[in-house]
Amino acid sequence: MLRIPIAAAAVFITLVGPLAGQTPAPRTHRLLATPTTIAYGYYWADAKPVLRIASGDIIDVDTVITNFPAVLQRAGVPPEKIQESLRAIEDEVPRDRRGPGGHVLTGPVYVEGAQPGDVLEVKILSIDFAIDYAFNACAGFIPANCDPSVPQKILKLDTRARTAEFKPGIVVPLRPFFGSMGVAPARALGRVSSNPPGKHAGNLDNRELVAGSTLYIPVFVPGALFEIGDGHAAQGDGEVDQTAIETSLRARVQLTVRRDMKLVWPRAETSTDYISMASDEDLKVATTVAIQEMVDFLAATKTLTKHEAYQLVSIAGNVAITQLVDRPVVGVHVRMPKGIFKK
Repeated sequence: MLRIPIAAAAVFITLVGPLAGQTPAPRTHRLLATPTTIAYGYYWADAKPVLRIASGDIIDVDTVITNFPAVLQRAGVPPEKIQESLRAIEDEVPRDRRGPGGHVLTGPVYVEGAQPGDVLEVKILSIDFAIDYAFNACAGFIPANCDPSVPQKILKLDTRARTAEFKPGIVVPLRPFFGSMGVAPARALGRVSSNPPGKHAGNLDNRELVAGSTLYIPVFVPGALFEIGDGHAAQGDGEVDQTAIETSLRARVQLTVRRDMKLVWPRAETSTDYISMASDEDLKVATTVAIQEMVDFLAATKTLTKHEAYQLVSIAGNVAITQLVDRPVVGVHVRMPKGIFKK
């Protein structure tokens, strides 16, 4: 479904209240992407929240494509198709409020009750396309393959069929997800670039995090300070040329504080898999941590010794390079199929 966001300030929508004696129903809060509701290129413990919500509430959130209006137009996007929200952000967000990274992230959202040591559960309820086009640039892991004279590639999105034609005869299925979802890192780390992922999650670029999946992130500061953006219509593992099929998305995301979980690294769950994740400047280190995170998870939850859990990762798990291009950090994830567990 194509849903066009409205360029206006954030507004709030309250769902029908619960009956007496029942647990209060979660509220849904509409959060638009505007110059005053985005963080341009950073996750930061001292960032001012643009919205405060209760644990368990839902945000109906807009994100904008990580690109510049002038660049999109040079690549062939008609001026009337450039979102007014993107133009406003480019025109009105001063340079000193940008960076050190380059992503436009909606937020931060303060979740009441979240404290360091807790876990923020990020349940992705739905993802819709906000526009019917996307782009792919060329740089990344082996930039010698790129022809600098070729402009960014604009892809038409068939939002009904959920496909994009790369070239005649080459059709890519669309599985929209957010490249970046994260919380503020520890205050001592300062203003952290949105480019590399870390223990705070951030620019994971994990294509498994589609609608219906859940991301778990360790909390480092009061309120967690959740941000979301870098919409992708589709991507391959590795994201080797540095970009996916990059677009603007709208989503409904439920944010819940979990005090019954303790995590060092982000973890995720889809309808089919458990997923561990890690990142580091050294691919071997990232791989080692991601595998160990899965071993530890299985040993803690599936009545397995670490010896048995490690064997199971080798027998049934899938180790993948999440991304190679968010310099200086690379990412690795491990998927363990849920279907093998019969009880």
